[in-house]
Amino acid sequence: MAYYWNFSTGPLSIQIKLKTMKKALIIIGIAACLAAIGCAVDGYVTEQPAEVVYTRPVAPGDGYVWIDGDWVWGGGGYHWHNGYWARPRAGRAWSAGHWEHGARGYHWNRGHW
Repeated sequence: MAYYWNFSTGPLSIQIKLKTMKKALIIIGIAACLAAIGCAVDGYVTEQPAEVVYTRPVAPGDGYVWIDGDWVWGGGGYHWHNGYWARPRAGRAWSAGHWEHGARGYHWNRGHW
């Protein structure tokens, strides 16, 4: 039995293996992306953290907007980040973050423009 070698593509069995490997790598890549997206979600807590009270600093100048402090998910819980002054974005208004209670517990919805 004689085999003919095609130097540009190789034997048929190698071509089939390469196609199968390419498909497997694409599937693994898609699965990795979905896993990474799934890890980025915020969590839920059973108790809403107490309201944080702090003194708002003086605005650095005219036309600045106060951006309320925000709860940030990390290390298995929410951590407070103080608010800050920022220039407003054209045609947008700042919507402050808020807690939402659901079947899984309390979840922080971050503020946004």
